[in-house]
Amino acid sequence: MRIVKAVVVLGNSDGVSGTVYFTQEGDGPTTVTGSLSGLKPGLHGFHVHALGDTTNGCMSTGPHFNPAGKEHGAPEDENRHAGDLGNVTVGDDGTATFTIIDKQIPLCGPNSIIGRAVVVHADPDDLGKGGHELSKSTGNAGGRIACGIIGIHG
Repeated sequence: MRIVKAVVVLGNSDGVSGTVYFTQEGDGPTTVTGSLSGLKPGLHGFHVHALGDTTNGCMSTGPHFNPAGKEHGAPEDENRHAGDLGNVTVGDDGTATFTIIDKQIPLCGPNSIIGRAVVVHADPDDLGKGGHELSKSTGNAGGRIACGIIGIHG
């Protein structure tokens, strides 16, 4: 069975850094494993954005990856952007280690996420349920504090 791997190195000028790995076997779900450091404790929105463009920092990565044209939601929701991966939990030491398994972020085919971007947000993603005007588009997850472009991993 074919295994495809990808990686993104995240960083910013304020000391936030991390590496996230993606692995997909055949047509199965993609497993996302990562570690981040330099973040304030608590929940931070974690998304795949549509564009692998960091010419204007994280702002040029575009909206959440959303090939099906759906509303923002939680990773387990039927109605969600493909790039909606929820939140990562950062401990009191400023670090997060996580594993996410998701079937809407393939590494091959027409909706491959390779060449797109991962963005870590300043605030928690309300998963589309917060009632804020931005809930159904961004989860009201706040500023984009770190990002990187997803590339093929050897």
